[in-house]
Amino acid sequence: MNLLTRPLHSILCGILLMIAPGCQQPEVTGDRDQPRHDADIQAITDMSNARAKAFNEGDSREIARYFSDEAYLMAPDGATKRGQDAVAAYYQSIFDEYDTELESGYEEVKVDGDLAYGRGFAKVTLHPKDGGETIHGESKYLNILERQEDGTWITTHDIWNDN
Repeated sequence: MNLLTRPLHSILCGILLMIAPGCQQPEVTGDRDQPRHDADIQAITDMSNARAKAFNEGDSREIARYFSDEAYLMAPDGATKRGQDAVAAYYQSIFDEYDTELESGYEEVKVDGDLAYGRGFAKVTLHPKDGGETIHGESKYLNILERQEDGTWITTHDIWNDN
């Protein structure tokens, strides 16, 4: 390098060293979105708990409120139910025959933008209103959820099967 180009080279290197840090992409650690992510998981869990509470109270309309108008309910050994009215009718048919107890919860919740899924377990006890034999069941389930414009979460797909 000759004497004329050395100062120019030094100046260019100095400029590059000053602006290079500003050109680098910041390291993404996930912490930036963590509060929102945590809030979404909490909202989804709260909604699931509200559905379980409604099941234990025998309130089919309250359960259906947490489903979209076009939701799919895919219970074992039956046709797919579609929409809030069909969801309410399904649960009402259970409540007409049984007093119910449900223990359920998510074992995993994953949020990706405005979509999420929850994978969980359910332990159901059905006490026949006519005095018959109590029925116990355990199942696993998967819910697909969608964030609404107001920020709430609603179930679009609910599928489960017996253990």
